[in-house]
Formats: sequence, C-alpha cells, structure tokens
Amino acid sequence: MRVPLLGAGFAAAFTAGLLAHHLVPAAGAQSGPPPLAPQIINLFSMTDEEIGSLAPNSDLRSRLLAATPDGTVSVQSGNVPRHYHADANEIQLILQGEGSFWLGDREVQVKPGDLIIIPRGTPHAGSRATTGRFRALAIKLPPQRAGDTVPAPAP
Repeated sequence: MRVPLLGAGFAAAFTAGLLAHHLVPAAGAQSGPPPLAPQIINLFSMTDEEIGSLAPNSDLRSRLLAATPDGTVSVQSGNVPRHYHADANEIQLILQGEGSFWLGDREVQVKPGDLIIIPRGTPHAGSRATTGRFRALAIKLPPQRAGDTVPAPAP
C-alpha cells in the first residue's frame, strides 16, 4: 500500500515541479510564485511556438508550467550548450527525440521515456538529436535562480 502511494506522490511532485519552471515568468521583486491553478496541459500537442521563443545563443525554447517556492516545472524543446547549475538540481523526462546527451563527463544515448537525474554542479546538455527534436519536461529543485546557468567546457 505504501509503495504505490509513495510512487504516485513522487510522480505528482515531479510533474508539478517540471511544469512550474516554464509556465510562470521570473518573479523579480515579487514575494513568491503565484498559486498553482488546476489545469491539464497536453505537452505532446504543444507547438514550439507555444513553448516559447528561442533563448539567446541557443536552440532552446522553454515554457514555465508551474512554480512553487520549492521547485519549478517546465517544458523544453531544442538544445543548449553544455552547462551546469550551481544551486539547482534538475530532473528531465525525455518526451520526444532520440540522440546523445552529456551527463557529467560522459555522452549517453537517450530516448523518449528516459528520466535524467542531474544533481547541482553536474555538467549536462550539449545533446545532439538523431531522431526528431528533443522535447523534455524539466523540474528544478529548488527553483533555478537568475544567473544559475554556468557554461561548462567540453570534456
């Protein structure tokens, strides 16, 4: 009884965290993120334009879906240069695309359904899609602060 309940709780928290990062814009001087609203978001039907405009100097589009003081959830499409986050842990669920992904000092193959755990300080990304365009659900715990994307050199 405890294992299914724990698993369902983790899945719900993971999804909420992923969604938060891309739906809510940066709070700036506000005291905290707006309250969560009940909703259903179909990540597979979202176009790249609905996800957002390209980030500067990258091929990444990102949309914050849900934000709490403890974490954020976003949908991402595309690729960014190899980097790390000094203060935020990241969890990515690959939704679309297959190819290589840098995780630490190794290049690994990923496909839809793969869950990538990225502890703070771990270089990641720099991926190359071999099939389709990468789309992932990204959870940041705690929420990523402004300026917490640090370029990482190639291994």
